[in-house]
Amino acid sequence: MPSLSPDERAWPPVLKAGWLRQTFLHWPFRPADVQVLLPRGLLVDEYDAMAWVSLTPFLMADLRPAVVPIKTRFTTFPETNLRTYVRRPDGRDGIWFLSLEVGSAAMLAARCAVGAPYHLGDLSVSEHEGTVVYAGARRGGDPSYHLVVRPGDAIQPSDRDIWLTSRWRAYTRRFGILFETPVEHEPWPLFTGVIEQLTEKLVRSAGLPAPDGDPVVHFSPGVRNVQIGASRPLPELRHRPTRGSNPRTDGV
Repeated sequence: MPSLSPDERAWPPVLKAGWLRQTFLHWPFRPADVQVLLPRGLLVDEYDAMAWVSLTPFLMADLRPAVVPIKTRFTTFPETNLRTYVRRPDGRDGIWFLSLEVGSAAMLAARCAVGAPYHLGDLSVSEHEGTVVYAGARRGGDPSYHLVVRPGDAIQPSDRDIWLTSRWRAYTRRFGILFETPVEHEPWPLFTGVIEQLTEKLVRSAGLPAPDGDPVVHFSPGVRNVQIGASRPLPELRHRPTRGSNPRTDGV
């Protein structure tokens, strides 16, 4: 069950960073609509009998190898993730990324390393009259988004808030092998948020139907002490197909 704090340490860390000015938009979907997008070895994780898909734009700050203490402006850039919530057959939960839009070409190396679906784009994060403005368009492709959010009051997170925001590992797939990457940071400080403008094409581009209704919204000023551990291959799942899995996602 997801919790405010990680259930394992990302130790030794490989990368360090801060995730700042992050907005979470969460939509419920029929589990079957999401399951077909998952690779073998992962199952949809459900809350209130629904799968959930989240759009999470933020500012990646001071990304660097864990052994390098120096921070430079070249390692700070916008990123926007489209993600869903998954579990392994043994119940170990995490995140599966449907797409990752990034404003730094250096991050494309991660696509080759562990199969994360990074796409280079022209992205921005800015503030205007009390709102946070996110915009992005994928280079060489159609998916784009524009979001204006007005942060509200701090909240005491409910079980659903924690379930939607606090996940401590990500799964990726490369050459038919599932990888698990642990993450560790302080609990998210969560606030309410009001959407003032929203247009997006990322959800449909990922192979999902258009979202139905308004999303659940969270805003966070961010977390600054993010530690990302080494990606671990899970070869024992390589030949264990999951009912409803999609062979198109077995490699990137």
